[in-house]
Amino acid sequence: MTDSVPPGGVAPDVDELDARWADAWRPEQVAERLGGVATPWCVVAGWALDLFRGEQSRPHGDLEIAVPEAGFAEVRDRFPEHVFDAVGSGRVWAGAGAEALAATHQTWLRDPASGQFLFDVFREPHEGGTWICRRDESLRLPYDAIIERSADGIPYLVPELVLLFKAKEARPKDHEDFDGVLPLLNRARRDVLGGWLTRVHPGHPWLAELARR
Repeated sequence: MTDSVPPGGVAPDVDELDARWADAWRPEQVAERLGGVATPWCVVAGWALDLFRGEQSRPHGDLEIAVPEAGFAEVRDRFPEHVFDAVGSGRVWAGAGAEALAATHQTWLRDPASGQFLFDVFREPHEGGTWICRRDESLRLPYDAIIERSADGIPYLVPELVLLFKAKEARPKDHEDFDGVLPLLNRARRDVLGGWLTRVHPGHPWLAELARR
């Protein structure tokens, strides 16, 4: 991802976006299409926490997955009948070319017939098989340490990292997710989350909650 935004792109209306995400896929639909890919991938954000829980806890407005940047082409090739749009800085580049992809890290899969968005792909920085945290590049972990699998075999990002990313904005649904998942985290997971929060978001209010519970 570059530091500059390419020309073009459209700033979509919020209500329009909500309507175009109304048919977002579920994790099992993506997992079926990505079966057998070599590149590591995983469900992230709210759906990842529900895969960790073993049940859906709330409605989800979209579905997000993460892949290493170099592995995006393999994922893209599994959806030849769809289009990937690049997203960044509040704008969408339809059928993104190389310039838009290089300047962004989010990519929305779109059904060209209906215009509906189906899921979101985060193209993550990495070095070979080592994931690099976008928020703090010194935080680097092997992919097999950050991906777990549901009972159905769907890969998801470990909850400690999901909550670390949710901590930045901490919207009401993020606080809800934190409160709901915290009782399910063992002491080792809580300690890891606390260490990462201290490192990336020092003074975050969730640190006090981790210490108190």
